[in-house]
Amino acid sequence: MATALFAAIAGLKVLLVERTEYVGGTTALSAATTWIPMNRHSSEVAVDDSLDKAEHFLDGVVGNRSPAVLRRAFLESGPQAIATLEDQSQVRFRPYATHPDYEQDHEGATLRGRALEPVPFDGRSLGADLARIRPPIPEFTIFGGMMIDRTDIGHLLGLTKSWRSFRHAASILAWYGRDRLAQRRGSRLVMGNALIGRMLASLKARNVPILLEATVRAVDAGRGGVEGVTVAQNGAERQIRVRRGLVIAAGGFNRHPTRRAELLPKPTPAYSPAAPGHTGAMQDLALKLGARFGTGGDQPAFWAPVSVRRRADGSTAVFPHFVMDRSKPGTVCVDQTGRRFVNESTSYHQFGKAMFAANRDRPTIPCFIITDAVGLKRFGLGMVRMGTRNLKPFLDDGYLVEAPTIAALAAKLNMDAAVLEETVGAMNTFAKTGVDTQFGRGTTAYHRINGDAAHGPNPTLGPIDTAPFYAVRLYPGDIGAATGLVIDEWARVLKEDGSPVPGLYACGNEAQSIMGGTYPGPGITIGPAITFAYRAVRHACQAGEQRP
Repeated sequence: MATALFAAIAGLKVLLVERTEYVGGTTALSAATTWIPMNRHSSEVAVDDSLDKAEHFLDGVVGNRSPAVLRRAFLESGPQAIATLEDQSQVRFRPYATHPDYEQDHEGATLRGRALEPVPFDGRSLGADLARIRPPIPEFTIFGGMMIDRTDIGHLLGLTKSWRSFRHAASILAWYGRDRLAQRRGSRLVMGNALIGRMLASLKARNVPILLEATVRAVDAGRGGVEGVTVAQNGAERQIRVRRGLVIAAGGFNRHPTRRAELLPKPTPAYSPAAPGHTGAMQDLALKLGARFGTGGDQPAFWAPVSVRRRADGSTAVFPHFVMDRSKPGTVCVDQTGRRFVNESTSYHQFGKAMFAANRDRPTIPCFIITDAVGLKRFGLGMVRMGTRNLKPFLDDGYLVEAPTIAALAAKLNMDAAVLEETVGAMNTFAKTGVDTQFGRGTTAYHRINGDAAHGPNPTLGPIDTAPFYAVRLYPGDIGAATGLVIDEWARVLKEDGSPVPGLYACGNEAQSIMGGTYPGPGITIGPAITFAYRAVRHACQAGEQRP
C-alpha cells in the first residue's frame, strides 16, 4: 500500500493487487509502530539523537548480518518517506513520550524519538470501504470489537481519577456505542487499522484501483526485464502490462507450503498470529526470474511467545504476549522442568529465540508463564484480561491452569514440585532485593518501562505468594519473515551474480531484512518496508524513462 501510494503521489499509473479479501496484512493486526530514526517528529520528544548515532546502534546490534549500505539507505531516506506521506496523503504519525529501543545494552540506543505510531483515524470517512480493512485480532479489542491503543488504556484505567481521562474514555465509549447500533465493527481506528485506513483513504483520493482476492499467476519477463503480469480474479485471468516496475510486498514465506518447514527452526512452529496472505507465492515467481534468498541472518523470522485458545466459532485465537504480562511483577516463565530459561522482560523476539535455544537441552516448547491471584487480577495473563472475575471459561477449556499451591500447580503441569517451588522461591527473594541474580530482569530501561512504575524496588519483580496460582502455556510464534529475497539499496531484486532483475523490486517481509534477523527496536519491519517502498518508486521513476 505504501508503494502504491508513493507511486500515485509521483503521478504514476498504479494497480494494487491484494491476495485476500482485505487490504492490510499483518500490519493491520499490529500496533503498526514505525521505526524511523530522525523523523520529523523526533525532536518533539528527543533532542540528543542523530543519524550517526542510530547507525552506530544498528552496526552494534546487526553487525555483518546485513549490508551496511542498505542500513545507511534506510536511515537517509526514512525521514523523507515519512515527510512525503504526511505532506501529500492522509497518513499521520505521532511520537510516543517513551518508546525505547529494545537492545538497550548497545551504544546508541535511545528511549524515545525513533518509534512512531499512527494517529487514530475516523473510518466513517471510508464509507462501505471500511469493511475492506482487515479486522483487528478480536482478543485485542474490548466490548466485542472496540479498538484501543495504549493511550486509551491509560485513560480507561484512570477515568475515575482525572477529568481529562473521564472525558477521553467517555468519548471513545460513546463513539463505539453509536457504531454498534448500526454495524458490526467500530469505526474509530487505532494502531494498525489506523495506518491501513489512512493509506486506503489516501489511495481512494488518488483513484488507485485495488483488486481484492486476486492472484498473480505469472510474471512475464523479456530482455528488458519485467514486462507484465497475469492476474486471476473471480475465475478470469487478465494480462497487465508493466512499464516502470513490479513491486512485490506480499508478506514473505511464512505460510508457504514447504518453505516454512525448510527455513524455520525445529520443531517447526505450529502457530503464527500473522495475517494469512503471506504464502510466498510471489517469491516463487521471483525465483524463476533468477532471484535468490538471503543468508547469514541471526534468525529466519521474528518471534513472539503466543498462547492459543479455541474460539466459540471454532477458529483458533493465537495471542502474542508482547509486554502486557511477561514484564510485570509477580510473573515467572519456566520450561517443562519448572526452571527459568530466559529474562522474562526481554523483547518478544529475544524471548522466542530463547525458547528454541533452551529447547535443545530441556523441553521448553511449550513453556509456561506463571502468576498468582494478585498478579492475575492486576495485570491479567494472556487472553485473561486484568480484573476478570469469571475465570470458569478459561479453566474449563484448559487455557488457564489453576492450583491452590505451587506444588499442586507443578503436579498439574507434570513438573517436579520441588523444582518449581525452588524457582518461585528464588523469584520471591529477587522481589525483595530488587536484583535478579539469574537473568538480570529489570536491568535496562526497556525492561523497567514495561514493568509497573508504581512497584519497587524493581518494577519488573514482585512476589508470587498469594493463592491460587495460575499458568498459561506459551509457544514460539512467528510474527514475520526475516529471510527474504536479496535486494540492493534501491529495493531492486538481485540475482546470484549480484545483478538486478530489471523492473523487479521487493520490500517489506518479501525482502531480506536489513536488520539481519535481529530486532533492535519497535517497528523495525514497518519502518524499512515504508522506506524501501519509497526508494523503489524513486528508482522506478528514473529507470522507467529508459524502458519501453
